[in-house]
Amino acid sequence: MTQDFIIGFGRQAIELSLMMALPMLGVGLGIGVVVSIIQAATQIQDVTLTFIPKLVCMFVALLLAMPWLMERMITFTREVFINIPTYIR
Repeated sequence: MTQDFIIGFGRQAIELSLMMALPMLGVGLGIGVVVSIIQAATQIQDVTLTFIPKLVCMFVALLLAMPWLMERMITFTREVFINIPTYIR
């Protein structure tokens, strides 16, 4: 194993982690902005007003993205297991 291989492998793992978190974080950001605009317009400042919609929408986004997330995880894991003989050389 070379230093370049280890850096590349770590980069792939970090990229996969970020890509998997992106759908939920994007939905949370979008819903947070919309709720904040509504709160600013109505002068209602309640913490649960932002938390509950974000939680529900992020859960729905997770359910909708789950097949894609699982496919990405399985592909990455399969490539790691298939290439183990190459890694130990």
